[in-house]
Amino acid sequence: MADLRTNYMGIPLRNPLIVGASPMTANLDTIKKIEEMGAGALVTRSLFEEQIQLERFEFDEALHKEDCRHAEMITVAPNVEYIIPNEHLSWVKRAKKAVSIPVIASLNAVNKDTWLEYAKLLERTGVDALECNLFASPKEPQQEGAAIELEQIELIKELAKTISIPISVKLSFSYTNPLNVIQRMDKAGVSAFVLFNRLFEPDIDAKQESRIFPLNLSHATDYRLPLRYAGLLEGTIKADICSSTGISTGEDMAKMILAGAAAVQTVSALLRHKVTHIQTLLKELEEWMKARGYNTLAEFQGNLSRRHSKDPLAYTRAQYVKLMMNSREILSKPSSRVD
Repeated sequence: MADLRTNYMGIPLRNPLIVGASPMTANLDTIKKIEEMGAGALVTRSLFEEQIQLERFEFDEALHKEDCRHAEMITVAPNVEYIIPNEHLSWVKRAKKAVSIPVIASLNAVNKDTWLEYAKLLERTGVDALECNLFASPKEPQQEGAAIELEQIELIKELAKTISIPISVKLSFSYTNPLNVIQRMDKAGVSAFVLFNRLFEPDIDAKQESRIFPLNLSHATDYRLPLRYAGLLEGTIKADICSSTGISTGEDMAKMILAGAAAVQTVSALLRHKVTHIQTLLKELEEWMKARGYNTLAEFQGNLSRRHSKDPLAYTRAQYVKLMMNSREILSKPSSRVD
């Protein structure tokens, strides 16, 4: 049997398969099933800034709704603090106690104070690491990309000083030069990069002339973007690489590790095929390794990264050069492999 053990952010994992933040990791029964099926780790459902601010508003409204009727009573309970979001924090703590595999908390904030406050609160739940979802949705044309990047890097520096558990950053691919941003974040104290976040994409129902909010699952070939960046980054940063998006087979896992990833995250495949698909993914990875004589992940991790590639353009080419130059051959054999 192949040895699938790996290290992610300094945390020992029994295998590189991490179940990403999703509805599946928002339920204690499912979390226990995730461990039972063999996953190496899991990321709990995200805590969002909107949730925090909404609960603050609702509490403040409830606290002061009688002020105008009983003004003399508003100092009966001075300095009342609302521990928010208490329910989520308690749930994360229970989730950590429910399983023995590593549990990573997920935070998706906007304001710096919120990031720092809830990073500390989530650390206190006992989780093994914190995954930060960084994304800045463009709102004003005057806001420069460089300013957004600098703000995020300064935030990471503050987070690294605030908490002692490892920090991973789940990034979008919407940076002009992700390699530059990642290298700067790496120096700022990030322990791992999750490539990439699958962002919400709005849609419109043309018949009803209304907005719709579709479930944005990944597809089989979506793994190619994180594969490209895993291959480009391997050996250039201290942080670990975790490939996410489009991981649906054990062979997909093998490809990511060959490119340089230490771990992978999957969600869509499990939503489609249920949590039991974890066993299938791990079995397929083991079979792939056995067929090639690999006993450990270390024996092939990064073997096909840019650093180890004989073709210096393997991960940087953006156009189908060979296809254009050999179009007749390609068209006569449409199923042939294009290298």
